[in-house]
Amino acid sequence: MKAKRLPFLVRNMELLLILILLTMIAGYFSIAEEKIINQVFKTISRVGMAGVIGLIFLQLSGLGCNTSFTYRHLAAPLLYVLYLALGFASLLWSSDWQYSALQWFMNTESFVFVALFVHVVAVYNRHFPERTINLVKVFSWAIFPIMVTFIVGSFADPDTFYRGMRGGAEQRLGGWIMNPNELGMLASINAALSYVLLQKSKNKFWGILMVIAAIFVLVATSSRSSVIGFLLIMGILILQSNSKKLKIILIGGIIVAVPLVVRFVIFKDDGGIDEVLSMTGRIPFWKALLNEGIVREPWLGFGYMRINYTDYFQGLYTYPGRMTHNTFLQVLLNLGFIGFFIAFWNAVTTVRNFWKERTSNYGPFFIVLFIPVIINSFTEFGIFGDANFGILFWQFLTTLFILEPTNLSNSKTLSQVQKLRLRKFSKRYNLNYKN
Repeated sequence: MKAKRLPFLVRNMELLLILILLTMIAGYFSIAEEKIINQVFKTISRVGMAGVIGLIFLQLSGLGCNTSFTYRHLAAPLLYVLYLALGFASLLWSSDWQYSALQWFMNTESFVFVALFVHVVAVYNRHFPERTINLVKVFSWAIFPIMVTFIVGSFADPDTFYRGMRGGAEQRLGGWIMNPNELGMLASINAALSYVLLQKSKNKFWGILMVIAAIFVLVATSSRSSVIGFLLIMGILILQSNSKKLKIILIGGIIVAVPLVVRFVIFKDDGGIDEVLSMTGRIPFWKALLNEGIVREPWLGFGYMRINYTDYFQGLYTYPGRMTHNTFLQVLLNLGFIGFFIAFWNAVTTVRNFWKERTSNYGPFFIVLFIPVIINSFTEFGIFGDANFGILFWQFLTTLFILEPTNLSNSKTLSQVQKLRLRKFSKRYNLNYKN
């Protein structure tokens, strides 16, 4: 019997995942200055994409793509679940339980999205190895349209897409749409992912265009931490390469770039070395948080995403702030030393998982996401802060290596119904599941 054409869902899975991830990431941006419009957009985009990826997972199962998994390296995701559970419990003592509940819901929803997403990718890759979903490609193409949007917007509507700093003396790409440092982190990730994609692609045009677009956005954001993260990623990736030419280019690039980086990082817009050494005022604020803040609620904190009894914390000699600008201090103030302990070990076990699986196909992908996200976590919202796409990326990293599909033809964990669906599906589309 002649095999039928594969279903639309199977034929176009990569494109669908790119569009879903693009919409999910875009859901962290502001599309209007009106708060209510942004809330509606973010709710529809994020919750909607979680629903869509859930439907795709169910549809794959309905088609007959049933796969059982061996779960491994579970410490990291289980610790993250424990962190979310403590966050939910903190609604009982939060200084603003409505705000805590909103933040908890958004971060929990993104974790559910990620869990479904990695399962869909694992199931699909197991059943259709000739159509393997490459996360580097999916993420590169999902972020690329955002880069293009900001490039076009920077020329077409600079008043909207640029944010004035230092009384208007400095203009940084991002505007009210996105924090420039967060946008810079996204650009550095896209540039590095595009480089990895470029190395494996026969057609170099799109890879080169992605790298150029991402670097343009990265420079336009004037984000110090993102530039440092990008340089670190590229250094690691090139040093891991077997190409001597790339290594020579890297050394030459470092020699040329060092003066520019020093000027860009230390003497940026005449900010001076004093500003850098104080982390633009963050260090005095951090000292105040430790000396005057955490001592009030040391064990369980002020509640999920709360750093004080009021909306803002202000030390005796610091500016007022609603967040700590350091994700580990954030979780310390939110959930006390108990929450900090859980979050710290989630980070440690996530890195440990990578180290054990560093030679896998996901190795470069982990490096590219991890470095900018962790650097950003020391100066901005970060992986345990208010809802941002850095959290989304961290959730991917903490669940990246946990799934190992079992043998399809001899799986003992599939139900009789699942085995029947699998046989019908494989026969209908002439698929061979011998391993």
